[in-house]
Amino acid sequence: MKAIIPVAGAGTKLRPHTYTQPKALIPLAGKTILSIIVDQLHEAGINDFIFIIGYLGEKIQAYVTKQYPDLHCDFVQQNERYGIGHAINLTRELVGTDEVMIVLGDTIADYDVQEIIHSPVSMLGVKKVDDPRNFGVAEFDEEGNITRVVEKPSIPKSNMALVGVYKIKETAFMFSCLEKLLMTKEEGHEEFSLTEALECMMLQGAKFKSFKVSNWFDCGKKETLLESNATLLKKFGGTISENHSFVNTIIIPPVSIAEGCDIKNSVIGPNVAIGEHTKLNHAIIKDSIIGSYSNLFEIVLSKSLIGSDAEIRGVNRSLNIGDNTAIDLSGGGTGLG
Repeated sequence: MKAIIPVAGAGTKLRPHTYTQPKALIPLAGKTILSIIVDQLHEAGINDFIFIIGYLGEKIQAYVTKQYPDLHCDFVQQNERYGIGHAINLTRELVGTDEVMIVLGDTIADYDVQEIIHSPVSMLGVKKVDDPRNFGVAEFDEEGNITRVVEKPSIPKSNMALVGVYKIKETAFMFSCLEKLLMTKEEGHEEFSLTEALECMMLQGAKFKSFKVSNWFDCGKKETLLESNATLLKKFGGTISENHSFVNTIIIPPVSIAEGCDIKNSVIGPNVAIGEHTKLNHAIIKDSIIGSYSNLFEIVLSKSLIGSDAEIRGVNRSLNIGDNTAIDLSGGGTGLG
């Protein structure tokens, strides 16, 4: 069993952070989006990983190589942005005839990984949603088999959305369908979804079952990322590194504070994740994510997402600040650098 994790997307909805940091490496509850996915699969016994990289892919590769030296990891470059279907097709030679777990690089969900791995048939993760028009949607027969999957239907016949977790048993069948789709590429049809290949497999008799995820964490934009951070902090319990300096500071759990942080005269929490070697002084912060090596002084933040290497001074705001940014809100205007 191999795991395929596509992480080639540009993460445009999380800009400015994703100008300098891949979405998969944004900190979340003391980890990264990518590490939560990899840890979940590795703990279930998967040791072979294929990462499909593109935009800022060298950072993904460096992170994985450093964090997971004992895993067997391959990296495939997707230079053209033709969608997830195109990305998966690039892994054909590495996968061979092995069964695969495919988990999209911004998909965090709670489910029984072992059960899915050992299923005798292919399985697709689903979750009931209020408005399925922005998702791939699964349709079912009376026995619970998936009979059809449709990408972003204008008139959905089901409210069960595909969450981005797939166990594919018949990989040769999948690659055959992907190849057919790519060969029939029409001019102007720039992206190919994996859903199209799954539909092709079903039309030719492949059997698919569904499994429901108990939680599905949306990491696609600032507001939902912060909500996911709060939920996961409660789930993981939060962690505070032993290597830190807190002076005259109140911590309100759950929080995650990485090593080397210097925090003075501040109130931190609840629902705050802070990266390594960040300095805070006279700060009140709640419901926020703060990157590594940032400096925040005399500031009150709520529901904010602050990148790494940022410097902020000044006043009460709700902010969305990217990496390598300096802002002075203390009264002399706002400077960006």
